[in-house]
Amino acid sequence: MRHVITGGSGFIGGYLAQELSARREETVLFDLTAPAAPLPPQAAYVPGDIRRAADLARLRLGPDDVVYHLAARQFHAGVPRTGRDDWFAEVNTTGTSLLLDAMARSGTVRLVFFSTDMVYGVPEQTPVTPDHRRRPLGPYGRSKAAAEEIIARHARDGMRITVFRPRLVTGAGRYGILLKLFRLIAAGLPVPMIGSGRNRYQMVSVHDCVDAALRAVERGLPPGPFNLGSSSPPTVRELLEFMIRRAGSRSRPIPTPAGLTKAICATLDRLGMTVLYPEQYQIADLNYVVDTSRTSKVLSWAPRYSDYDMMIAAYQDYVHRPQIG
Repeated sequence: MRHVITGGSGFIGGYLAQELSARREETVLFDLTAPAAPLPPQAAYVPGDIRRAADLARLRLGPDDVVYHLAARQFHAGVPRTGRDDWFAEVNTTGTSLLLDAMARSGTVRLVFFSTDMVYGVPEQTPVTPDHRRRPLGPYGRSKAAAEEIIARHARDGMRITVFRPRLVTGAGRYGILLKLFRLIAAGLPVPMIGSGRNRYQMVSVHDCVDAALRAVERGLPPGPFNLGSSSPPTVRELLEFMIRRAGSRSRPIPTPAGLTKAICATLDRLGMTVLYPEQYQIADLNYVVDTSRTSKVLSWAPRYSDYDMMIAAYQDYVHRPQIG
């Protein structure tokens, strides 16, 4: 059995490849760019674009393979000011469709797909269950929701597919939305919050994501969807105060009027000076915790890392990489 990882050079893909290598499993990493770190034993890299059927054909998928679909456009550098729905959908939706077509032609029936909690939109209740209706707030969530619909059609045709919806995936090597926060703490500057900071904004460790993916394969790819998140997340203020203390920083959290701050973020985004994207700032002051009881029951999974653990791991990695700061 081969383990094929699309987006294998990315954050979760790299950790998944390391774990599979530790288990001496044959692994193939498919990505536009080669992994930054040396390939682990039993691993191979196949360069390719998820948007090109000819590139996917180079994977030479077979009936015994299991595919972990992690390739996606996310909220990092390069998001255009306009046409965002098409930009995200090109990879997250169309790329998923092309991958599933390639799998169908090759008789490959096993897939682990990482979607996102952003398919839910504004939570109507907390914790958010996997049965919560899907009303994405923006283009990223819409592209993933559309991909889930494509996956559902292939599952009805006989593919065994597990769908995960993780909260913000965090750990050493992952910055993204956290980079601005880390820079403020490292410089000892005030850290503005959207709202009072009394809300709970859950995350999930990359290690717990890898664990869930492998458990899904071991259990025959139950469909889910399965939420992934930490247990007992602290409030935003509690987490920031902890981070600042551990960093030995002079920073302090500063509450702001949520409505006004969101309006400013929206204006800056329209002007091309994006600080946060709408899907990020619109829920930043809300209690956003997902219910992982189905994940625990079906996969015998439980998060091992707290929000404190993963944030400290990410911050310590950041300060030891001067080129990032």
